[in-house]
Amino acid sequence: MNETGPQRSCIGCRTVRDKGDLLRFVLAPDRTLVPDLQGKLPGRGAYTCVCRSCLLAAATRNQFSRVFKGEVRFGSPAELVELVTARLEERIGAYLALANKAGKVASGTDNVLALLKRKVPGLVFIADDLSPDSREKIARQAEHAGVELCVMFPKERLGQLLGKELRGVVAIEQGGFIAPMRNELIRYRNFLEGGAHT
Repeated sequence: MNETGPQRSCIGCRTVRDKGDLLRFVLAPDRTLVPDLQGKLPGRGAYTCVCRSCLLAAATRNQFSRVFKGEVRFGSPAELVELVTARLEERIGAYLALANKAGKVASGTDNVLALLKRKVPGLVFIADDLSPDSREKIARQAEHAGVELCVMFPKERLGQLLGKELRGVVAIEQGGFIAPMRNELIRYRNFLEGGAHT
């Protein structure tokens, strides 16, 4: 028995990895391809590296049809990449919303700056449409405090996740949400930047 757990091949590049280090896809009853990010959906699975280029290669070369032995519906390869990107973002957003419900979130530039000065949060999110001056101010303070920064979601979306109006900056306090959120962020960055493929 393999001590590292079950392994699977990426259908994009043929690299063999632990199943948990790959993206899993299953077929819906209508043969639509479904990203199974948690690896829990029933049925036969097809796997790619957590890497946009591998997913594009698999989709472009009809590897999903080969694995599932027939027609597979997913639109264009670019649309499939967009779908997976959106699902990865949804998972990060869900953790952010949960942390907020647990009272582990500070939001707004002044509140986050104050938090960075008096204690070290676990993560700081900066909206991707925040002004350059505000972004630089937060980034400088976070770097000084040794806190990881993540630039994603527009201000409107960050606010929605917290049940508030526009929010340009959000800090999550140290605690149980940080490790799983970091794992999701690593997968997200790997997918966009190809880090899991190198």
